[in-house]
Amino acid sequence: MRSYERLLRYAAVNTTSHEDQEGTPTGEGQFDLARLLAEEMKALGMTDVFVDEHAYAYGFLPASQGYEDRKAIGFIAHLDTVDDCGGTDTHPQVIKNYDGSPILLGTSGRILDPEDFPHLKDCLGKTILTTDGSSVLGADDKAGISEIMTMCEHLINDQIPHGKICVCFTPDEEIGHGAALLDLKKFGAEFAYTVDGSAPGEIEFETFNAAAARLTVQGFSVHPGDAKGKMINAMKVIMEANDMLPSDEVPEKTQDREGFYHLTGAGGNVSEASADYILRDHDPEKFKRRKEKCRRLPPRSIKSTATER
Repeated sequence: MRSYERLLRYAAVNTTSHEDQEGTPTGEGQFDLARLLAEEMKALGMTDVFVDEHAYAYGFLPASQGYEDRKAIGFIAHLDTVDDCGGTDTHPQVIKNYDGSPILLGTSGRILDPEDFPHLKDCLGKTILTTDGSSVLGADDKAGISEIMTMCEHLINDQIPHGKICVCFTPDEEIGHGAALLDLKKFGAEFAYTVDGSAPGEIEFETFNAAAARLTVQGFSVHPGDAKGKMINAMKVIMEANDMLPSDEVPEKTQDREGFYHLTGAGGNVSEASADYILRDHDPEKFKRRKEKCRRLPPRSIKSTATER
């Protein structure tokens, strides 16, 4: 089976993770995909296949004869997809022999234009899968799962010699829990690769420090006709607090190993408001300072909390 054919199959399973839910996984659909993958691994002839109580799906290819002394190598990809733009009803579209023109995403009115997404120019003549614009596609990281499964099938069918191959598909990566309950002893790999989105052929050998922060402000609501000198509008305080963060240390203005504060959501009313952030930095000390800066927001005269999650 071609890798993209697998992706079409996996994309049909709703595996959204939910940051506001307790337990692992945070979406039951992740169990559905984990079990589907376990059955597929068994059908391929992989051994010791199982899904644990947290939806981690494990499978193994024993070393080829004469390669038993080679180091065990692992491959990891995550089951879940982001809780954005819908994820319960995915309709992929397949574009074969891509000609370089803008891609219409179904009837949504959304367009993938090479002027906005220059990497499309490297896809001339290739097959491209996209969403129809009504939901995310889920290629992050079902494309990684597809590649790993296709690799295992290729190794088996073509009888390519190899050391032990260890595979694990993990839940809740999008909300920061992907590796939390991975059983390294059962996994058994001495080295492992996470197969997740990046440029073709690129291997990343380091990762950033990351945290989620929520800023909550308690305001003071007074009838607007009698509010002078009394009202404290919590939403405006949130806006002022956000303006206290460095305006050039945001994802749209940083690159490479530069850290940032990423505002992912905000809302509320006069009485109470909140804002959610993702903090990232490769440098541990700078990362620590970013967290501390969030804890000092907004001005101390306002009742507020800024907590790491």
